[in-house]
Amino acid sequence: MPLVESDEHRALRASVAGIAGDFGHSYYVRVTQAGEPPTELWRALAAHGFLGVNVPEEYDGGGLGLLELAIVGEELAAAGCPLLPLLVSPGIAGTLLTRHGTAEQKDRWLRGLGTGAAHYAFAITEPDAGSNSHNISTRARRDGDKWILNGTKTYISGVEDAQLLVVMARTSERSDGRGRLSVFLVDVDAPGMQRQPIETVMQAPEQQWTLFFDDVAIDGDRLLGGEGEGLKVAFDGLNPERIMAAATCNGIARYALEKASRYANERAVWGVPIGSHQGVAHPLAEGKVWLEAARTMTWKAAVLHDAGAPAGEASNMAKLLAADAGASCLDRAIQTHGGNGLSVEYGLADLWWIVRLLRIAPVSREMVLNYVAQHSLGLPRSY
Repeated sequence: MPLVESDEHRALRASVAGIAGDFGHSYYVRVTQAGEPPTELWRALAAHGFLGVNVPEEYDGGGLGLLELAIVGEELAAAGCPLLPLLVSPGIAGTLLTRHGTAEQKDRWLRGLGTGAAHYAFAITEPDAGSNSHNISTRARRDGDKWILNGTKTYISGVEDAQLLVVMARTSERSDGRGRLSVFLVDVDAPGMQRQPIETVMQAPEQQWTLFFDDVAIDGDRLLGGEGEGLKVAFDGLNPERIMAAATCNGIARYALEKASRYANERAVWGVPIGSHQGVAHPLAEGKVWLEAARTMTWKAAVLHDAGAPAGEASNMAKLLAADAGASCLDRAIQTHGGNGLSVEYGLADLWWIVRLLRIAPVSREMVLNYVAQHSLGLPRSY
């Protein structure tokens, strides 16, 4: 697996960094405080084809892979503009539609992701299911040539700016009591669907929502993949989600270390830059080591995914490493700045809750360790 980036990858990084740099962290803070989506940045990226870089060319995308989308996500975050919808819209929805959509579904819904004009949300999490997707209680029942959807989803990101929901629901029962699940494509303004914002401490343009489905009618052609094949369909989107979460954390870590290194070179106390003291330099150097380990594992996971090889282990490891590295590097950058680290002017502390969220979601580090213990080490399942 080559770890040296190609000229094309370097050019992609430079192009995305240039666009994101024109907006910068100040733009990200402004739209966040205004409660607005980052529409201008999203459109600028779409105009250059970067939002659909992983969508097949025949559906108006770039025809490349998740590796290239991860580069886009990392560079945005490294410019202080982490866009969480990249995890879900081109990351999850783009992968699921590409792999499981019918020709008609791809033509209708994948093209929008290819051009970057569309934005979709992913609704799997429920109040009582947690990490146990088999325990999903949202149900869809057949009614002639339609499905009728009832249930509740929670902590669904970015619904306010989405046109379509990718929803997982229980459609039948297995003999062991677990549900057979299916995936549906639901319009955000479908009759019978209500949404309620969740107040959080997050400082990000994307909002969190609880969704209520009350006899929402879904046309039969909106079933994605086969009936009862929902776990198989959805799981194809989980590795991309983990990889994109890792890329975002890697970018935030880079952003934080760059700011901290510059400040440690410029800030002089007792006649010398504070970066000349090992008590300041060593934590930042250690963070750099962890960051590069996380970036390497993220690269490996994306390459494996794009090659069609098993990528679960690498994707989970990349997400854990990157989330920990992002949180640690950001914390060390804040510490390097002292009291200034908490100032809005220095643009660090407002990113804390994003990296903290990504240690919990899209999969908690505890569940990642469970996965590694069971699947990588062959230890007994602990849950």
